[in-house]
Amino acid sequence: MSGILEQLRGLSAAEEFFTLLDVPYDPRIINVSRLHILKRFQQYLKQDGVEALAEDSRKAACAASLKKAHDDFAATSGVDEKLFKVFKDQQAPASGFISLDALKTRQG
Repeated sequence: MSGILEQLRGLSAAEEFFTLLDVPYDPRIINVSRLHILKRFQQYLKQDGVEALAEDSRKAACAASLKKAHDDFAATSGVDEKLFKVFKDQQAPASGFISLDALKTRQG
């Protein structure tokens, strides 16, 4: 049997990750934030140094990282977390306020 990290690399759907690692999840959260959860999961794996762990410890560490990533998005949205470049580069919307002094009237 191949290692857990190799098995994870072969998965594509978020639900497959949760099933393989035996991590319970809320389908409503997955439906809204699946890419964000998987991106955060990847960050946690790297941050926690899972590749350096012994194989018998990896599955538990991966499961803990996935649960933590899922829980992050139970309380907030992907837009709030700004994981992806498109959200990081997004500027604050203009207020839409125009002062009366800035308005010019056309005199006929």
